[in-house]
Amino acid sequence: MPDVIRFSIVVPMKNEAGNIAALVDGIGAACAPLGPFELIVVNDGSTDGTEAAALSLAATRPWLRVLRHERSGGQSAAVHSGVRAARGPVIATLDGDGQNPPDQLPLLLAPLLAADAAPGLALVAGQRQGRQDTLSKRLASRLANALRARVLRDGTRDTGCGLKAFRREAYLDLPFFNHQHRYLPALFARDGWQIAHVDVTHRPRQAGISNYNNLQRALVGIHDLIGVAWLLRRRKTVRPVELTTPTTGPAPDAQGDMA
Repeated sequence: MPDVIRFSIVVPMKNEAGNIAALVDGIGAACAPLGPFELIVVNDGSTDGTEAAALSLAATRPWLRVLRHERSGGQSAAVHSGVRAARGPVIATLDGDGQNPPDQLPLLLAPLLAADAAPGLALVAGQRQGRQDTLSKRLASRLANALRARVLRDGTRDTGCGLKAFRREAYLDLPFFNHQHRYLPALFARDGWQIAHVDVTHRPRQAGISNYNNLQRALVGIHDLIGVAWLLRRRKTVRPVELTTPTTGPAPDAQGDMA
């Protein structure tokens, strides 16, 4: 009988052929001591050799799975597809460009995998220290994070960090939209979950080029921020308490009779 998957790692990738081999092996080395796991690489419409490289690696790594988006849907869509396909109850994510060091994954997973894990904790969010990006990117990110924190009050310094770990079921209950990954702390808190933060390291990109620029992020960020602020105000504010005991018999049909 195969081992039960303890957790899943989801990595969105677009045109990262030069980074995938080192990243996959780094994840394998970091996660193997934690128990049975799977790594799901989501090829988000790449036009280079990312998919071929992923499939070649999967041939000798049974814990590696490869998904494909026929066209690019963006980072949040790729993460969402990976989480839906995942078999582990706990998910960890990191960016496919290699700037999130895989050796940081155990720090994020530990609070959720612990035997005495707090039942109300659903998200452990990484926050980058010593970012290895251009000055313009760091300044743009700092401004965006400050504005988001002021509007959403999510208590998170760096929501753009790809290193995150969360409970799969809680994530799938969140409203999905493009660029959702940048607002996960606010969305988890909206549903009443606790959030923890972990400082993580960061490293320079070794190959390829970024799929985003500062102008793109600024333009979509304004609309996203308005939409998320609206979602927070329109959250469901009541929870049901069942007063009966569920039965294990057959469910009634449409007329209320037992099938």
